[in-house]
Amino acid sequence: MRLTSMLRSLGLLAALGLAAPASAQDVELELVLLADASGSIDRSETQFQREGYAAAMTSDAVLDAISKTAYGVIAVTYVEWASAGEEDVVVPWMLVDGPESAASFAEALLAPPRRAFGRNAIGSALLTGMALIQNNEYEGWRKVIDFSGDSANSWNGPPVDAARAEVLAAGITINGLAILCRSCNGRPASSDLERQYRERIIGGPGAFVVTAESRDTFAMAVRRKLILEIGGIHGGTTFAGDIPR
Repeated sequence: MRLTSMLRSLGLLAALGLAAPASAQDVELELVLLADASGSIDRSETQFQREGYAAAMTSDAVLDAISKTAYGVIAVTYVEWASAGEEDVVVPWMLVDGPESAASFAEALLAPPRRAFGRNAIGSALLTGMALIQNNEYEGWRKVIDFSGDSANSWNGPPVDAARAEVLAAGITINGLAILCRSCNGRPASSDLERQYRERIIGGPGAFVVTAESRDTFAMAVRRKLILEIGGIHGGTTFAGDIPR
C-alpha cells in the first residue's frame, strides 16, 4: 500500500504523530526495511532484492537470532522508496517469531507489483520510516531503520541531514546496506559509498554499514545485516566479510 493510503487509514491525528495506539505489544525490536526502488533499480532488480530479503528472513541463522531476543519475536515492515511521496509499504507491520510467520513475511513480500518509482529522495524515505515506527501498534526498546541503496544522492524531498537529525532525535537508529555494484565481477575499487553512508546516513547507538559488493553477495549481505540488527550486535561501522554468516 502507498504511504498516503496507510496514513489515511491511521487517521489524521495518528499521521501527525498526535495519537498513539491504545495499547502496544512489547517486542525487543521494531525494524523498518527501507529498500531502494529508485530509477537506478529496474523491475528485475527490485524482485531480486525482495528475494534476497525473503531468503534471509526464512534462513535458520536469522530465525535463531529472533528466537534469542527478549520475547522471541520482532516486528518488521518492508518499504520500497524512490521519489518523495512514492514510498510504498510492500509488507505492512507483522510479527515474525518462527518459520511459519517468516514464511508468511516472505510470501507477502514476493507477491505485490512494484509501486515506487522516481529519483532518490533519501530524506523522505527516512521520515517515512520514522512515521511507521511512531504510529504502529508495537513497543520495542530498540527501534531501527534499515536503509539500503546504491547511492547517497538525494534529488527531491526533505534534506537528508535534517531528516536524519529528526530520526535520531526520536531515538531511532539508522543502519545502512550499501549496494556497491550489481554487474561487476569482484569488489569495486572504490568504497566511497560506504564512507558516504557512514558520514551522511547512518546514526544512533551501534549504527553500522554492511556492504553488498555484487549481485552474487547481496543475499548474504542481507542475512548478515539482519543477524546483526536482530541480535543487537555491533562493534564498528562497516562490515563486509567479518560478520556472522
